[in-house]
Amino acid sequence: MDLGELRREYTYGGVSKSDLDADPVRQFTQWFDIAKNSGVRDPSAMVVATVNSDGRPSQRTVLLKYFDDTGFVFFTNTGSTKAQEIAGNAQVSLLFPWYELDRQIIIRGDAEKVSAVDAATYFLSRPKDSQIAAWISEQSRPVVSRKILAAKFSEMKNKLASGEMPVPSSWGGYRIKPVTMEFWQGRESRLHDRFLYSQPTTSKWSIERLEP
Repeated sequence: MDLGELRREYTYGGVSKSDLDADPVRQFTQWFDIAKNSGVRDPSAMVVATVNSDGRPSQRTVLLKYFDDTGFVFFTNTGSTKAQEIAGNAQVSLLFPWYELDRQIIIRGDAEKVSAVDAATYFLSRPKDSQIAAWISEQSRPVVSRKILAAKFSEMKNKLASGEMPVPSSWGGYRIKPVTMEFWQGRESRLHDRFLYSQPTTSKWSIERLEP
């Protein structure tokens, strides 16, 4: 299938260096708020890229649940493929694809586990059915049919019908501490605006424009 003619112009707007905050997390906050308030579907959705022991990358979409100056946090089953790959190589890339705004943000950094207290606090804030799903799912493992998942879900739901849901031992979270953050704004004629924040030697972030 030839998709060469499937294209459009990016006309949302442009970005100059003078528009950017000196701190990339504050800049992320500005763009995130715009995405959230502009009707972007799932603005907290991000693609998480990891690498296995053979150097093969894999990607999946997860939801960002918290961020501040210390990093960007998501939660998952610690037996999942992503968690196992992070255990072998903590270098991770995050991508926020905000198509409606012709924008994307790419964050490269190192992953570290969040505390058990933070993981439990978030788990207990989830809807009950989401808690049950986390309990019964052996994430990334093969399963014969969806009926098996449904049966496991119903059994656990009946078992834990009353009282507070305990936190599974397989539940955890990761904080990605940024090393670089790239802000990408689509422009006409594919002359996109790209700015890369990095901390090469000091605590102060440097900003450079990249060619499109």
